Amino acid sequence: MYCRNCGRELAEQAVFCPSCGAAPSSGNKFCQNCGQPTDPVAEVCVKCGVRLITGGEKSKLAAGLLGIFVGGLGVHRFYLGYTGIGIAQIFVTLLTFGVGALWGFIEGILILTGAGIKKDAKGRPLREI
Repeated sequence: MYCRNCGRELAEQAVFCPSCGAAPSSGNKFCQNCGQPTDPVAEVCVKCGVRLITGGEKSKLAAGLLGIFVGGLGVHRFYLGYTGIGIAQIFVTLLTFGVGALWGFIEGILILTGAGIKKDAKGRPLREI
C-alpha cells in the first residue's frame, strides 16, 4: 500500500503516513496500489488499473440513520466494520429487554452531528454524502 498524499510505501494496517503525517487515503496525488502519480480527479490508476480510494467508502448519513433506527441490533457498527461492538450491542439490548437500544440510538445521533464515530474499522473517514 502507498500513501495517496506523498506516494511512500506503507504497511497495510497504517493509520497515518510516517513521512507526511496524513491518513493514507486522504490524498489524491498517488495510486495506493502502485505508488505512481495520478490525476487528482481520476477514478482509476492508468498505470495499474486499480480503482483509486477517494476517502471514505462508507456513508456518514447511512451509518447515522442505521444507528437511530436499528442501532439496538448494532447494525450501524456492522456496516462500519466494527463487528465485535455490534455483537456486544445485540447482547446488551437483549439482556436489558430493549433498554440497551438507546446506546445505538444515541450513537446514530452522534454520528450525524459529527461528534461520534468518524472513521470505519479500516481507518477511512466516513463519506459526507
